[in-house]
Amino acid sequence: MMARRLTAVLNHARAFSGTGARSFSHSAFTCTNRMYEPDYLELLKPKYPLYETLNVTIKGYDYPLLESYQRFIHNVADSMDLEIADGYAQPPQKLNVQKFKPNSSVIDSEYKLTVYERTVQVEKVQAPLYPLLLRTLQAALPEGVTLKVTEHTWEQEEARYVPDRDLKELKQQLDEMGGASKKK
Repeated sequence: MMARRLTAVLNHARAFSGTGARSFSHSAFTCTNRMYEPDYLELLKPKYPLYETLNVTIKGYDYPLLESYQRFIHNVADSMDLEIADGYAQPPQKLNVQKFKPNSSVIDSEYKLTVYERTVQVEKVQAPLYPLLLRTLQAALPEGVTLKVTEHTWEQEEARYVPDRDLKELKQQLDEMGGASKKK
């Protein structure tokens, strides 16, 4: 689709750059305040509004199932000619769930759960394709997996990286000693 639009723009540009005789539209000379913009620039604008970057985040307890569903999301986005910017995993969260006996503080059973999280970033999604993508992903959503689609933010980018504990400890020690010395 983008190739057709680019071809149309190039053909229109060739028509303007012929033997020196240029044809300008009548609307270009009606208002002297604005700068002239050729008509073919309108063809470069997208037909529908775009979502810049969407994060499709999935969470679940079953690692292989989550990986398989992430691959499915990637394939669906590919088949819809959507641009996939990135796909990444967040560090797993370890949970310790305790079940108590009724009316007591005695532990009946204890469960150790791991929550896995995957994110697929899709760029420049046209507004009419977004509901179709969302309905397709919801229809194929496996049991025990949650799906969340949000616009990309800087906080999500920062949460993606695992903090370096050694670096944090060194910074804390430096702050305890009075902070960094300033050289002039």
